[in-house]
Amino acid sequence: MSDKKWNCAEWLSGDLLMLKVIMMIVPFFILTLLASEKKKHLCKWGFVESCSYNSTFDQYNQTEVFNLSKPSFNLSNLDETKVLNAFETSVNESSEPHLPQEQNGESTILDNIEIGLAQARAAIREARNGTGTPDSDYVPKGPMYWNAKAFHRSYLEMEKQFKVFSYGEGEPPNFHNAPCKSKYSMEGNFMHAIEMNNHFRTKDPEEAHVFFLPKGGYVYEGISQDFGPVKKTATDYVSAIAARYPYGNRNLEAKHFTLACHDMCRGTSLSLPTPHKNSIRVLCNANTSEGFKPAKDVSFPEINLKISSIRFIGGQSASKRSILTFFAGGVHGPIAPVLLKHWENKDEDIQILKYLPKGISYYEMMRKSKFCLCPSGYEGASPRVVEAIYTGCVPVFISEHSVPPFSDVLNWKSFSVEISVKDIPNLKEILMSIPPKQYIRMQRRVEQIGRHFEVHSPPKRFDVFHMILHSVWLRRLNLEVHHDQSIGSQ
Repeated sequence: MSDKKWNCAEWLSGDLLMLKVIMMIVPFFILTLLASEKKKHLCKWGFVESCSYNSTFDQYNQTEVFNLSKPSFNLSNLDETKVLNAFETSVNESSEPHLPQEQNGESTILDNIEIGLAQARAAIREARNGTGTPDSDYVPKGPMYWNAKAFHRSYLEMEKQFKVFSYGEGEPPNFHNAPCKSKYSMEGNFMHAIEMNNHFRTKDPEEAHVFFLPKGGYVYEGISQDFGPVKKTATDYVSAIAARYPYGNRNLEAKHFTLACHDMCRGTSLSLPTPHKNSIRVLCNANTSEGFKPAKDVSFPEINLKISSIRFIGGQSASKRSILTFFAGGVHGPIAPVLLKHWENKDEDIQILKYLPKGISYYEMMRKSKFCLCPSGYEGASPRVVEAIYTGCVPVFISEHSVPPFSDVLNWKSFSVEISVKDIPNLKEILMSIPPKQYIRMQRRVEQIGRHFEVHSPPKRFDVFHMILHSVWLRRLNLEVHHDQSIGSQ
């Protein structure tokens, strides 16, 4: 055989046939075993603490933060929960991300999605201590952000790959329609923007990172405290989608999100079928005492848009604001009556009014004020927060258990004030104790973060629409989804 080429058949026909066959087969068994063990550990990205999808939400409770370690804004001594700070993690910084591996030279669409997300996590982690990323439009800077570089990198990664599938089922006005010119206007504005968006919206559910359930605020009109019909509408809608779409049954929980600003939306969202109990809820009324979970849910601003464009943005400089603090409004909720009782018409520096006199502009008063009081209402949210930001007035939160908008990115304590209800009698003393230089810095920061609360049609980069999407994107980044055929076949 020395003068011939090696031949498999001749080799097998020689001596020690059984031994040669074993030598060929055993390595394949060893490689198969190693591959199966490796697959069990695909989720060790180094970006999150726990990556087991089946147990992530079962382990979550009001004292834990989903894959994150430090709180952002501890509002009103918020001890029930920690507020999400997306860029402060307790992971091993030296660990490298382990990307999902291709099987047999091929990769499923789901694998590709997870590979992209793992790469995004690695880029965000690297950006936290890096030199920053160039951007001709806007580069976040300053203490208004928990980590401006990480936020910017995350935002760019979102622009590069984030895809949202919006269900087409449902008839207006209960679905695909919501108010656009009221205090619930963000429902309609977001719904319209996402359904008209060709960049983030995908019509292919297989390439979607998240799925949007377009339930509008009109479903609440004309109802009393009986939530039965509304809950049935929501339940029937979700059940119909789950039955129609195979992918609707794949990891239903955190890949779906709803958005609502109506006072009654929280009770309805909690009535969803069991698989959707842990879906992402994007809510104006973000109150932890009523089930809002900052690590899973998203707090977004309530914006009262009575006109098609925002014409009242801007105000006087810090040095020209002559009123210490301002509030005008009725006795809505438990906090406003306390404010009026202690301060109505009792101090020229503290302009606390139930009704504005004729000829006095509400927004002009805000433009002249250093601080604007933002007491929470019955359900927690208040459009005064955004109105204060629009007019360059430093917001003063008076709330119990409310989570400010976009707390996953924004460091609210750097440009706002927090006062507990019990400290309302000491309101003037607290505000006067803030040094002038510190107030000037806070006021400038309010102006700088204003772009994140602006509403545009069509949306502009870093505006409120994109900030809402970014908050949903962050929750999706903290989730690894494994394809489970048994779920899809149920």
